[in-house]
Amino acid sequence: MFKKLNRMHKIMLAILVAFIVWMLFFDENSYLTHRELDKELEKLESETNYYKKEIKKDKKMIEDLKNPKTLEKFAREKYKMKRKKEEIYLIEFDTIKED
Repeated sequence: MFKKLNRMHKIMLAILVAFIVWMLFFDENSYLTHRELDKELEKLESETNYYKKEIKKDKKMIEDLKNPKTLEKFAREKYKMKRKKEEIYLIEFDTIKED
């Protein structure tokens, strides 16, 4: 196949191959750079989705805590708060079984 090509065609083919190799691996906008950027973009999109879900969950919690009874329940369970003249006893169970 290459024997039928004249000298000019061989030079053009070599330049074309060199150009393609340069564009795929060495250029600023190379295929490898685009692959890395695509991976980073996917990671950032997944983080964005995670934080959107967390924001939605937090907004729901804020709405729920506007109710005084829910707020009191949250304060008692999360921060162990109590009313005046009230005693709280915390009972913790050991989940590790000893032989």
